[in-house]
Amino acid sequence: MTSLLAQIITVTMMNIRSLPQRLWMSLAMVLASAVVVAILLAFLAMAEGFESTMNGAGSDRVAVLMREGSAAELNSVVSREQVNLIAESPGIARDGNNTPLVSPELYVVVDGLKKSSATEANIPLRGINAEGMAMRENMQLIEGRMFTPGTNELIVGAGVLREFDGFAIGEEVRFGKNVWTVVGVFSTGGNVFESELWADVTVIQSHYDRGSSYQIIRAQLATPGDISDLEKTIEQEPRLNLEVQTESAYFAGQGKQLQYMAIFGRVISAIMALGALAGALNTMYTSVADRAREIATLRTLGFSNFSAFCGTLIEALVLAATGGLLGSVAAFLFFDGLSASTLGGSFTQVVFSFEMSPDLFAQGAKLALLIGFVSGFFPAWRAARLPVIVAFRAAT
Repeated sequence: MTSLLAQIITVTMMNIRSLPQRLWMSLAMVLASAVVVAILLAFLAMAEGFESTMNGAGSDRVAVLMREGSAAELNSVVSREQVNLIAESPGIARDGNNTPLVSPELYVVVDGLKKSSATEANIPLRGINAEGMAMRENMQLIEGRMFTPGTNELIVGAGVLREFDGFAIGEEVRFGKNVWTVVGVFSTGGNVFESELWADVTVIQSHYDRGSSYQIIRAQLATPGDISDLEKTIEQEPRLNLEVQTESAYFAGQGKQLQYMAIFGRVISAIMALGALAGALNTMYTSVADRAREIATLRTLGFSNFSAFCGTLIEALVLAATGGLLGSVAAFLFFDGLSASTLGGSFTQVVFSFEMSPDLFAQGAKLALLIGFVSGFFPAWRAARLPVIVAFRAAT
């Protein structure tokens, strides 16, 4: 066993030292692996960043209620009567004054100008009250002040400020016939709420002719995660044509909408990997042909077929792993933390950041090693099976 291991190490080192003789072909294999891994990680980082942004907004302490059959807030309508009925339901938390912690909210779509493309895109304008802001535990005002209830003032999410023009503090923004003044910037820890504008719910009801209606109810639960009492209330009260779920479950469902990006990235990477494999196989077959004389000499000296096989396979793995490392570094430098925006479930822009996690790097490494193994196996098999006399003739 020691002798076989020594043979494998010897053949491997010989192959690695001879790489400068095949520099350009070796670099082509490295770069092909790097490009495939970088593209895969870019798509996966996009999908993971979006999902993290959505999931980070959810809490098991808060219940979300919308009209039955509504997939998103934009499609929902909730009456003032329904809000009152929910407020009196068992299972709702209350403050020190025995007031139910319920937040009826509005959600309308307005236009904003994207900095990256100078094109208009939809932004959510949320009508909210003090209870609604209190339920978002990680909400903090990072610049300016809170809007004054009853006025045309609004505060802007940090994500909107990054991606859109015209929302700096003091700016006046026109939405239709109404002019709003930006008075503050808020953060919610990087989650989806940072993609929104917030203003007084009663003012938005007036400006958008919503009467006393809302689109969603957020209610703090007496027992985190327990919505059974609310479900019973809805079942027993015919006026409540509502569906209830925890906020974390709601945003988890919303976050899955960009999973197609991860699937698309894997498909594109698989197609490109096939092209990289073709080039890598050519590189490794050429490597075996160029080293035919060395292989024959080692075989004459008593080296086994297995050592020739392992040496060639390890060479391919080293080249592919180098490319994978290069692609991972490039993906991290160019994409990690990159801010972007895309359409969310209510046809509005969701601002998020690409997120490179250790799991993504592991997936990139696996893809690179797979390319190396497949591209090295068949040339290595040829090197191991090549008769000594044929190798010498090929080298002459």
